[in-house]
Amino acid sequence: MASNLTLTGLLKSVGGKFATRTAISVSGKFDVTHARLHQLIEQAASQLVAAGVKPGDVVALTFSNTIEFVIMFLAVIRVRATAAPLNSAYMSEEFEFYLSDSESKLLLIAKEGNEAAQAAATKLNIPQITVTLPQSESDVSLTPSSPLSDSDSVCEIVNEASDVALFLHTSGTTSRPKGVPLTQHNLVSSVNNIKSVYKLTESDSTVIVLPLFHVHGLIAGLLSSLGAGGSVTLPASGRFSASSFWLDMIKYNATWYTAVPTIHQILLDRHFSNPESSYPKLRFIRSCSAALAPSVLARLEEAFGAPVLEAYAMTEATHLMCSNPLPENGPHLPGSVGKPVGQEMGILDENGVVQGPDAKGEVCIRGPNVTKGYKNNPEANKSAFQFGWFHTGDVGYLDSHGYLHLVGRIKELINRGGEKISPIEVDAVLVSHPDIAQAVAFGVPDDKYGEEINCAVIQREGSMIDEANVLGFCKKNLAAFKVPKKVFMTDSLPKTATGKIQRRLVAEHFLAQISTAKVPKFGA
Repeated sequence: MASNLTLTGLLKSVGGKFATRTAISVSGKFDVTHARLHQLIEQAASQLVAAGVKPGDVVALTFSNTIEFVIMFLAVIRVRATAAPLNSAYMSEEFEFYLSDSESKLLLIAKEGNEAAQAAATKLNIPQITVTLPQSESDVSLTPSSPLSDSDSVCEIVNEASDVALFLHTSGTTSRPKGVPLTQHNLVSSVNNIKSVYKLTESDSTVIVLPLFHVHGLIAGLLSSLGAGGSVTLPASGRFSASSFWLDMIKYNATWYTAVPTIHQILLDRHFSNPESSYPKLRFIRSCSAALAPSVLARLEEAFGAPVLEAYAMTEATHLMCSNPLPENGPHLPGSVGKPVGQEMGILDENGVVQGPDAKGEVCIRGPNVTKGYKNNPEANKSAFQFGWFHTGDVGYLDSHGYLHLVGRIKELINRGGEKISPIEVDAVLVSHPDIAQAVAFGVPDDKYGEEINCAVIQREGSMIDEANVLGFCKKNLAAFKVPKKVFMTDSLPKTATGKIQRRLVAEHFLAQISTAKVPKFGA
């Protein structure tokens, strides 16, 4: 089992090399070393074999960010089965869709249970197993348990690079979610790319902020840390909490963290209203999964005293595609998502011709981290893999130094009378206003121009601004045709399960408020 070809092989070699170092800390409860983590995974794997899990079976897992999830995820892929992590906040109908679409054979759940998931699994005749690890010295307990197989049966299982290890769904911004199978080789390639660009080693430590059912938290936060021999801390509550975050970061000697802009914004707001007495000295802070406005990047660097590196990623690329480098490796550019990491990137026109520097087109990639294709979806695969490249659906350009600048999703660019407007650019101007905390620009149907710009704005606590102030500010900082026609002042924005703000959802939400007659039908 060559460790450079499978994630399982890499983690096994790390378990030997950094045996006595901490791999996982459950905040305030206990720590588990890399060697102990390896034992727990092997022991859980033999219980999965005893429960009848076969290579190629899909096993769904629904947990908060707990050590049980980490162990079972790695045990599932160790027995050559496919792990399908699911958001524990889904409704029963959603669980039904994901469990049946992934063809799950088994559902693993936390000891407190999950009514919606269990109801869906029962309806689909999918067996359920509850998992607990009371103490770091205990064995992982699976209930109902199967008569234990001897652990030798797991020793004989050899992981292959081509094994499908992870099955996720895309967020489905434009259509029903598409299933994305990712192999052991995809996972290990991505982990190695992340380790190399951020120089992660066994001396690095992070607190997991993002849900582990999503590639950002799972690959960038958890697996890359473990693959480097470093350590991760899981919050006591199993989820992000702004009030305990910095205490955990200090207590567990964190050197970095990765989050989505929404969470960076929460940490900033808290810093301005209720600062900590001290902040840890971090090597870097990473931002990914949505555009980070240059003004927010500057505030973060000032508040927390570390370089903020924006990155670009998607599920189909097993997370990372581009990142800004560490300061010693080059400048990090606000408003850019950095340089391609470990893969080829091309900006293609509609005929598949690769464009030169500064020319806009569709961002396309190819590399060992890219999925082989969507599950049972020949139509999507045909359009996603044209001209020998994977097409991201994003418009952008590479500058002469090789940094990628994103303009927006192909389907989210606002076409106002033939002028293409980047909503990301409008967002960035809006949040540079000192009284604006968050903002989202989006296109709305318009009789005269085909599409017009609107935006939704959340003001900072204690500030008093109105639509006129916002529009006045836009007129000073944007070309006239890019100035929003209407501003919705609001105190919250609709988000997806992973905390992403999707323009389509925001547009539907605010347009529904004006008039039910005018709601656009967003198709594929």
